[in-house]
Amino acid sequence: MTSLKPAGEALISLIFPRRCPICDRPVKPYGSLVCDDCAAGVKYVHGAVCYKCGKPLKDEAAEYCEDCARTRHIYSRGISLFEYRSVSDSIYRFKYRGRREYAAWYGQEMAHRLGGRLLALNPDALVPVPIHSSKMRSRGYNQSALIARQLSERMNIPVWEDAVRRIKRTTPLKDLTPSERNIILRGAFKLGVNDVKLKTIVIIDDIYTTGATVDAVADVFLRNGAREVFFASLATGKGV
Repeated sequence: MTSLKPAGEALISLIFPRRCPICDRPVKPYGSLVCDDCAAGVKYVHGAVCYKCGKPLKDEAAEYCEDCARTRHIYSRGISLFEYRSVSDSIYRFKYRGRREYAAWYGQEMAHRLGGRLLALNPDALVPVPIHSSKMRSRGYNQSALIARQLSERMNIPVWEDAVRRIKRTTPLKDLTPSERNIILRGAFKLGVNDVKLKTIVIIDDIYTTGATVDAVADVFLRNGAREVFFASLATGKGV
């Protein structure tokens, strides 16, 4: 039976070829996670970044983006892999069009490019931002959890998916101002276990924008015994 498994997987991949996370066509060359040409056009976060949230900065002399300069975030620090605009279509398909296979490339790239900084934090666990049960029923999966699992496999850091639950269904945050996001997320998350014994946690999310969601999740852990909470996101917008 063991010898038949690779053959079966190969047959399935021929019938349903893996899609490129960028162009959504069958990946070239065969067996890769992303097309070579497509990978070359993606923009990674690099250069001067905000000391707090990790957004790219235009002013290399600046320490913080405008948001972090005027907002007190609860989390300790954060890092992101991609500049959002270069992968926005990819993330949309990943979240809303069932392209779960994209998570393998996302996790590979996060481990390769962010892995050293994540390990330096000595995290006890990766915690994906939870989605509401109604959204889980309709979508069938939590996109942040898929990324966290892939990252965990490559870095040997445990994933703690049931550590926190989303108990409040909210309207899409992309249409809200930062202050409206903070208000609507109050009480949106609840501890999913009896006790938090882990001291250092890394929250995994797909997109970092204002930090309201990360702060809300971090607050749950910090009020229940965690010492530090960081985040790592797949993509982020630009700081100023």
